[in-house]
Amino acid sequence: MAEVKLFRTWSSPFALRIVWALKLKGVPYETIYEDLSNKSPLLLQYNPIHKKVPVLVHNGKPIAESLVILEYIDETWKENPLLPEDPLERAAARFWAKFGDEKVLPSIWESFTKEGKEQEEAIVKAKENLKYLEEELKGKKFFGGEKLGLADIALGWLAHYGSSVFEDVAGMKLLTVEEFPLLSAWKLTFADAPIIKDNWPSRDKLIAKFQVIREDHLLKKAPK
Repeated sequence: MAEVKLFRTWSSPFALRIVWALKLKGVPYETIYEDLSNKSPLLLQYNPIHKKVPVLVHNGKPIAESLVILEYIDETWKENPLLPEDPLERAAARFWAKFGDEKVLPSIWESFTKEGKEQEEAIVKAKENLKYLEEELKGKKFFGGEKLGLADIALGWLAHYGSSVFEDVAGMKLLTVEEFPLLSAWKLTFADAPIIKDNWPSRDKLIAKFQVIREDHLLKKAPK
């Protein structure tokens, strides 16, 4: 049997994508948990450029960057495809996955690490990005249609981190049913899928972790 290892941290939403994909495909794997404040020699060997998780190691060969890893998994193990067959639909899935990482996540992180008027302004920008996702879900259960796919896995962090943990820690409201009914329904459907809900990190632990991160950000920006 092929040897598969996943280097991750307990809290990384990017590594969680790989967990979901491997579970969805039924691929057995070994987990190696990393402490990013004291990175292992193996992690630095397998990902010398970015020195980050996740890293998937398949038969001794490393693959880095979560979206790249997702496509590798989909091409290597054909069961339960993450990408559709139609080239246009495949391109759309890749677009929304990239949009999530390049636009949605940075704008929500900006909202999370600000306070007062700066936070209000950041929330406006974040909601503008969420509106594009809301529009894309019209007439769909998932971003790819009726089946959970690559774009859903890539955006899955929204269902736990972005619209729950970050909101509670920062005392902000981003993804409300009133403003985003389709995205809210997607969030519940996605989070309730067995493979997804069985692999979420502890919400209490995430809240404790991100409270510290937010406080550190605010302290650095405070006037001396």
